[in-house]
Amino acid sequence: MRKLITALSFVLFATHANALSVSDLSNAEASGGLKEALTQGVGKAIASLGSADGFLGNKEVKIPLPKSLKKAEKVMKMMGMGKQTDELVLKMNRAAEAAVPEAKTLLVDSIKKMTLADAKAILTGPQDSATQYFKKATSEQMAAKFLPIVEKATANVQLADSYNKYAAQGSKLGLIKGEDANINQYVTKKALDGVYLMIAKEEAAIRQDPVGQASNLLKKVFGAL
Repeated sequence: MRKLITALSFVLFATHANALSVSDLSNAEASGGLKEALTQGVGKAIASLGSADGFLGNKEVKIPLPKSLKKAEKVMKMMGMGKQTDELVLKMNRAAEAAVPEAKTLLVDSIKKMTLADAKAILTGPQDSATQYFKKATSEQMAAKFLPIVEKATANVQLADSYNKYAAQGSKLGLIKGEDANINQYVTKKALDGVYLMIAKEEAAIRQDPVGQASNLLKKVFGAL
């Protein structure tokens, strides 16, 4: 039993793929251990983002003004609109923080629906295989969940409404990217990017140190070390 646990710690995220292959583990061990580890990683990522300042206080995921508005920020502040730009940044990030908890159910469901083939592909694939799996399995549904929450958060922000009108025209003229033409769609996309970035960080941590990151998981699945 101890030998099996030690083997899994090296194989779980293909950290030492040359030492053992996934075929050395039973199907239940390979997929069950991976699902537990991914569920743990998803929980950490969502918890860090879905709290106060989860986005606003994290430089890696903080949502800035759209580039087209960022360019005009200095001028706007000179015109006395600094409070409006600050309010929009605050609302955008608070919207993302409020929306993120909606992602957990979708992410966990995608783990439950993971096939053996999916699990083996993640175990033996690139270093971000799990993150890419989540993007493919959840991004569309997650965006649909996030958008209404973001729309509600920015509904009473004057600058957001003004930006949408301006950006729509700019998009038609090719001056603004389509993905930035609506503030709510922009925030939704940035929120999704933040979720997947934090999941990628959790995946990297587990790959780098499977036992250190998932020791409780291993005890739960295979018994005490």
